[in-house]
Amino acid sequence: MSKIVRTMSNILIPLVFIFGLYIILHGHISPGGGFQGGAVFASGVAMIIVAFGSASVQKRLKEHHLSVLESAGALIFIGLAFSGLATIFFFNFLAGSAVFGNIPPSGSNPGDLWTGGVIPLMNIGVGLKVLGGLSAILLVMALASSGIEVEE
Repeated sequence: MSKIVRTMSNILIPLVFIFGLYIILHGHISPGGGFQGGAVFASGVAMIIVAFGSASVQKRLKEHHLSVLESAGALIFIGLAFSGLATIFFFNFLAGSAVFGNIPPSGSNPGDLWTGGVIPLMNIGVGLKVLGGLSAILLVMALASSGIEVEE
């Protein structure tokens, strides 16, 4: 690709990643969530592949790294789900805690980030799963179309 495409990609890719993180973390109070944010992250990976080529991306980003990321997201989600089976009060332990800020004297505001309990954590798990899965698919498809063998 041309120098203009690579320069604009260098400027836009961090913004795409930040926007994906915003969508993941605010999915319980606005439209979005783990799947949508993970897809935005994967679109940033697609931009990297298009701008810099699949051969140079393969040198830094291996498919097994993305597989580990996807597995970590699944473990986070499953671990939170099984923790919810252990106690009925688990899903509200973060609401009003010091992790996301204490409940103000006037009561909780439905627009605050910490009002979701563990839903933001579950969104992070789903986001990692989607990010790893879609990015691995994009990387394998780009490598296959360029004729480069995928390392197992």
